[in-house]
Amino acid sequence: MNMLGVYFRSTGVKMFLILTLALLPLGLIALIASLQAIRTADLEKEALLRVAVTQSARKLTADLTADRTALALTVNALAGGKADGAICHRLSFFLTSQDRNGVRFYIYDRTGRRLCGSEAPEPAGVLPADRFARPRAELLPGSDALLSRTRSDDGKVAALAYYSRTHLESIADPATALQNRQLSLRQGNRVMIVSRPGGMIHGQSTSLSARLDPPDILLTMTVREPPATVARLLSLFLPLVMWFAAAAIGWFVVNRLLIRPLVLLRRSVAAYRPGEVLEPLQRIRTPAHEIAALGDTFREISEDVATHEAEMADALDTQRKLTREVHHRVKNNLQIIASLISLHARAAHDPEAVEAYASIQRRVDALSVVHRNHFAELEENRGVGVRPLISELSASLRGTAPHEARRFGIQIDSDDLHISQDVAVPVAFLVTELVELAMLSDPRATMRITVHLEPGRTDRAILAMSSAALAASPDMSILLGNRYGRVMTGLSRQLRAPLEHDGETGSYAIAINVVP
Repeated sequence: MNMLGVYFRSTGVKMFLILTLALLPLGLIALIASLQAIRTADLEKEALLRVAVTQSARKLTADLTADRTALALTVNALAGGKADGAICHRLSFFLTSQDRNGVRFYIYDRTGRRLCGSEAPEPAGVLPADRFARPRAELLPGSDALLSRTRSDDGKVAALAYYSRTHLESIADPATALQNRQLSLRQGNRVMIVSRPGGMIHGQSTSLSARLDPPDILLTMTVREPPATVARLLSLFLPLVMWFAAAAIGWFVVNRLLIRPLVLLRRSVAAYRPGEVLEPLQRIRTPAHEIAALGDTFREISEDVATHEAEMADALDTQRKLTREVHHRVKNNLQIIASLISLHARAAHDPEAVEAYASIQRRVDALSVVHRNHFAELEENRGVGVRPLISELSASLRGTAPHEARRFGIQIDSDDLHISQDVAVPVAFLVTELVELAMLSDPRATMRITVHLEPGRTDRAILAMSSAALAASPDMSILLGNRYGRVMTGLSRQLRAPLEHDGETGSYAIAINVVP
């Protein structure tokens, strides 16, 4: 998003946008005129399609109505016993005359006996029970036909007329010459294609519908849109092309005379290294005097930066030396304090006092170990190494442990990680507290300390310490309640993470921040 914002703030883009907006009204006027012409042609085509589908629906309705009238006269005559022997012949001649070979009719009474009908077999799809009960007209997509029912006034005789798809196409064919059209009949979920072009209609198309009699049948006419030709597309997009070309030419002129020299100047400045003297005009040729003056300004600034860089390097070296001296003196003072505590411990005769001095000395040693490791890593500025910190701290704890806990085993499994001094101090104190707590609980036990990165993280690790001596017990609860529990809670707050404890396995775990 930042790079995109810089791009849109460039002079070239601004110039292009200004020219684009200035020429936009002319382009819009030409575009609206083209769209209006295309819209007028589409409206005319839609009107022609509406006339065609209405004409086809009327022709088909008139044909069905005439046939239904003839069928009604015949079935009423047969139902009333007034029919002569030639009535079926006259009906057949009426329905099949004038190239109407696609029409079949069959007349049945309530018993299912055929009274008369076409010689051709009746299409499938109508059960005997449905001859009287179904609606007046019904689509039979399976038989590819339209069924028209006509019942006598007393309901004793019914006539079924089947219209084939070929016959329906010949009747519904519109008088207007529409290319790529398709006629279809729809009744509810039933659809029958009456006529279609050479293949299925794909792509964009326009459809209009008209109702037949009965009104539940719709006649739909679909016309395929003509393919987009080069002339049609050119007439539509030529105003946009001219509008864009005018803006692009103006932008090209500005880019070659102004923007490109500035981009080369920026690249020369971006390749600048502190301490060097920048000479951008040696590789840039531009007729703009202002850009040449800008290059001279960059050269003067680079000279000043080189001078300041040298001064800052000297100041940084002095500060590094002072920092190393401070850490060295802090480490020495901690060692002196540890020595004084050791002397007082030797002079003490009370076992509790001796143990108290030893406990204090272990914590001073822990702080001293942190400063010593931080002092060693000061040159690389990577922080305190976790593995050497815990290793040296474990050795110091075993050295200052009571005689019966000198064989207390500590196993270390750590990744090559580094932590800041603010994290190293509470980590060292936490390790000291837990090791001392385990020694007091069971001097002959062992402890395993692991430090591994969290899965999927590079800035956090899990410090885990487990020992059978740290398992839950009444004595352990007393030790935690007297002092160790409060101290470890305070250290976990400094690390800004909860200290997790599993009393059954005697394990403690906490998340710590590491240097990526």
